[in-house]
Amino acid sequence: VGLLTEPSAADQAAAVAPVDARWWTALGDERLNQLVDTALQGSPNLKAAQARIRKAWAVADVSEAADGPQVNGQASVNRNHAPAHGLIPPPIAGNNYSTAEARISGSWSLDLFGKHRAALDAAVGSARAAQADMDAARVLLASHVVQAYVQLARWQAQEAVAERAIAQREHTLRLVRDRYNAGLDTTLEVRQSESGVPEARVQLEQVREQRQLAKNALAALIGQPGQAASLQASPIASLKLPAYPQQLSASLLGRRADVVAARWRVEAADKSIAEAKAEFYPDINLTAFVGLSSVGLNNFAKTSAREWGVGPALSLPIFDSGRLRANLRGTSADYDAAVEAYNQAVINAVHDVADQIASTRSAHAQLPEQRKAEAAAQSALDIANQRYAAGLGTFLNVLSAETSVLAQRRQTVDIEARILSTNAALAQALGGGYSEPAAGAEQPASTGSSAPKSPAKQAKQAG
Repeated sequence: VGLLTEPSAADQAAAVAPVDARWWTALGDERLNQLVDTALQGSPNLKAAQARIRKAWAVADVSEAADGPQVNGQASVNRNHAPAHGLIPPPIAGNNYSTAEARISGSWSLDLFGKHRAALDAAVGSARAAQADMDAARVLLASHVVQAYVQLARWQAQEAVAERAIAQREHTLRLVRDRYNAGLDTTLEVRQSESGVPEARVQLEQVREQRQLAKNALAALIGQPGQAASLQASPIASLKLPAYPQQLSASLLGRRADVVAARWRVEAADKSIAEAKAEFYPDINLTAFVGLSSVGLNNFAKTSAREWGVGPALSLPIFDSGRLRANLRGTSADYDAAVEAYNQAVINAVHDVADQIASTRSAHAQLPEQRKAEAAAQSALDIANQRYAAGLGTFLNVLSAETSVLAQRRQTVDIEARILSTNAALAQALGGGYSEPAAGAEQPASTGSSAPKSPAKQAKQAG
């Protein structure tokens, strides 16, 4: 079957196009599509990542709430006894009395130096990074499912070759024994042929073990370990090869969720520095309260029990034994670490893509040569069959030629599986179809009075 062919010039010219978000559907296998969808819907790792995202956005909402007005209410009723010789004068001194209080108080931090805004931006950045981490996990999971499926198809094909090898060696043994009984072969040839059958059976068991391990891996990836026995892959020759970029482009790195996550962590760390610097400046709050307060419950509802107050409040750090400076040094160190982590993510991404492109090219280059070798072995087998049919050769020559065909077929299956696996790995390396939300929608305004009313919620909805 015309399975895996070298990419054409048109394919390479179109290589600048991004990877489709459902790139595995290009393989043309509905069974594989269903397995990938099952894995993406039921993976415990993805569900845990979703929980981390919800927590990160909750932290962003908490940071956003700190920048808005706060209103609290409180009420209390107490029965007290005043000491006769205490601070409270007669007629309450020495008697029991009641107090009642109901108050609504409010405060609003003006955030003139941007501390709350920086905290909100840092929290949004962390939430964005968590979202990108989950997207990276989705891409990785899809790639692993495809590669596990390809390995299962590979071992199924190798099992058929191994079974044919056993049948061929059993036929060889019968033929050698017949020749021995006819006086045409010695005991040496018989013993050599006898060792070939158990050796082939061992190879078959080894292949079956690998096939079962591939089933177990695939079942674990889709979150249904109990279904391993029933999993089957389509014949490897039925899988189509999609075209992927053959050249490394720096623009492709922006389509990798792990690189985007690292960049968002740098953004969050930078905002944390701004927050730490704002701690050195004064906090200015507007506070107000209104309520009722009285001694004696009978006075609580009277107009004279009313109370209220309004005014600004300012707090300024004067001496803290170096706490704020230490906090700033710590956040600066976190920023440096985030920058280096981003740099390393970019290096790893370039390395990953380059490796996968090199492996894909090598596998594509090997396949035509391997097909030539398999075709030559098949031609030799055809000639051996013709000579045997004409009485010019022995059937041992036929079986020997068939052994070569089986060996070449094993190699062809391995190369076909390697091409499919490396293309799945390349799809993952190129981002697996990840697309970062538009810059204007994902980053809330960081300064100015025209900031949206709920930037954390708007950013979350945009993502």
